[in-house]
Amino acid sequence: MKSLLAGLLALLLVSPLAAQSLEADMRAAAGAYERKDMATAVRIWKQWAAKGNAEARTLLGAMYWSGEGVPRDHKEAARLYLQAANQGYARAQNDIGFMLGFGEGIPPHDNVEAYKWLSLAITNYTVKNQERRDQARKDLATLTKRMTPAQITEAERRIRAFKPVR
Repeated sequence: MKSLLAGLLALLLVSPLAAQSLEADMRAAAGAYERKDMATAVRIWKQWAAKGNAEARTLLGAMYWSGEGVPRDHKEAARLYLQAANQGYARAQNDIGFMLGFGEGIPPHDNVEAYKWLSLAITNYTVKNQERRDQARKDLATLTKRMTPAQITEAERRIRAFKPVR
């Protein structure tokens, strides 16, 4: 019983430190990115992406998409975006939706999945991301024009079935 209590106490003491570490690391990575110190930004975001952090996965995915600090690799960008999108992270949902609906071939076009992810992003964006939400709405409207009613019905079914992976 004493070891269980000690373990719980240690967990309570470490958890705030871990949260502070994440927050501090994400700020440090963002600062490095702004200073064009891509090596530092990539290193930090890779560490947190490997730990399952959706924001780090998305930001690292954006670097692979554009080729900033890493070789341009749309397949790796899509992989990272999809991991974070499945966690319920709005920007990743938007980014993978865009890639599926309007991207350059990796992953292959899939209007139904693109519709699903863009719709989820629109729902999950917060007020502070209003510009991104507005752009996602425009992208969804463009996408919808080239879809059949059956495709839209299937996309809506997938939206209802979606459950974030934590």
